[in-house]
Amino acid sequence: MRMVVPDDLDGTRSDRAIAFLYEVSRSAARRAIDAGDATRGGKPLRPSDAVASGDELFVTITAPDTSVEAEDVEFGVAYEDDEVLVVDKPAGLVVHPGAGTGGGTLANGLLARFDSAAQLGPDRRWGIVHRLDRDTSGLLMVAKTPAAFDTLQDALRAREVKRRYLALVTGRFDGTTGTIEAPVGRDPANRTRMTVTAGGRPARTHYRRLAMWDDTGTTLLSVELETGRTHQIRVHLQAIDRPIIGDAVYGPRGTIVGDPGRTWLHAAELVFEHPLGTGEVTVTAPLPEDLAASLRVLGPPSSGSLPG
Repeated sequence: MRMVVPDDLDGTRSDRAIAFLYEVSRSAARRAIDAGDATRGGKPLRPSDAVASGDELFVTITAPDTSVEAEDVEFGVAYEDDEVLVVDKPAGLVVHPGAGTGGGTLANGLLARFDSAAQLGPDRRWGIVHRLDRDTSGLLMVAKTPAAFDTLQDALRAREVKRRYLALVTGRFDGTTGTIEAPVGRDPANRTRMTVTAGGRPARTHYRRLAMWDDTGTTLLSVELETGRTHQIRVHLQAIDRPIIGDAVYGPRGTIVGDPGRTWLHAAELVFEHPLGTGEVTVTAPLPEDLAASLRVLGPPSSGSLPG
């Protein structure tokens, strides 16, 4: 599979870069390199080679660290036809197997319920077109054919897929709409975190104020991604001092009214052109009960209204 090295991995050892980009462990990345299945510019990579921003890597991961087997994993299906389905992912469900997570993932569950997942295999991520963080609930596109997978990934790269989220944050907003434009990259002090950094990849997030609670200083936002960087919404809202409630990594500290015990972020709507070119598909997902309950705790908003 072809991957382009982002700015935040510039200068990283090839085995580390491959492990991150292809969502495998370092040992799986090393196996691909040692087998000659990882190239740059047609030339085999060595583990100690440093990659540069913009490098095109071609890597075949022939055997993940742990076998991915069919498992009974709970998730909803919000839309399905012969080419694509849209999963309604519950919070707490990891999307892909990886280091430390060999089972109980969405990929395991897809293998149990859809023959297409096995046919697409790890090279096309069992059909999973994009990601949601473990604690984020909501909608996720899954292709059922190789052609649909490639078409939907191309549409994402071309920013032709609308992804709308609901987020509950601390702080007030004077304006009704806004855009956060700031590059996002790996935090050099903690490689498991992302941050706004001059060396990061361009990122743009749009938001619209839906409701505010004056007594708690809390705001419910509708957020739309224009780009799709890792942890983008969470990092961008933290960067403007409006962190998402319940976010253990980027969120506010202390006791917060309405904290559901996980990141208050829900992928509520997906709009995309059907991979066969037959028209636009719009899929929505209602709030899960934990997030709906936190809004009930807050009570009626001081201004604005809640989603229906």
